[in-house]
Amino acid sequence: MTQDANTVNVRYMVDDVAAAVNFYTKHLGFAVLTNFEPAFADVKRGNLRLLLSGRTSSAGRPMPDGRQPGPGGWNRIHLLVDDIDAEVARLCEAGLSFRNDVVSGPGGKQILIDDPSGNPIELFEPAIDTTSPRAESLPKTKGA
Repeated sequence: MTQDANTVNVRYMVDDVAAAVNFYTKHLGFAVLTNFEPAFADVKRGNLRLLLSGRTSSAGRPMPDGRQPGPGGWNRIHLLVDDIDAEVARLCEAGLSFRNDVVSGPGGKQILIDDPSGNPIELFEPAIDTTSPRAESLPKTKGA
């Protein structure tokens, strides 16, 4: 099996593959890798490959016990941003809404936004202590 060891793969179940592709590419800076609407598409941003699986995809088939895979929940991808307030303003201006307000903690600030199927995305601005050796190892990002 050939796999890029530098790529992280995450599958999200979505209600509408086309709407999900549009959301991730238009608002969050992902690029389309493949698109087999309405069943499946995958998009990539940096080293994150997001697999967007609709109900007609193989991942959307019922489990042996009858449970049906679906979108939503609280597990989420975590996207680093340089300026969370600017990102929130940009996304609000685009007509998007959030699950919560920006919250701050010792590690930084975060907010949750839902994709069109209700899958959460966390935007996170790290609080960097420039005196910490860890600060140099954090990736430098520009926007979402």
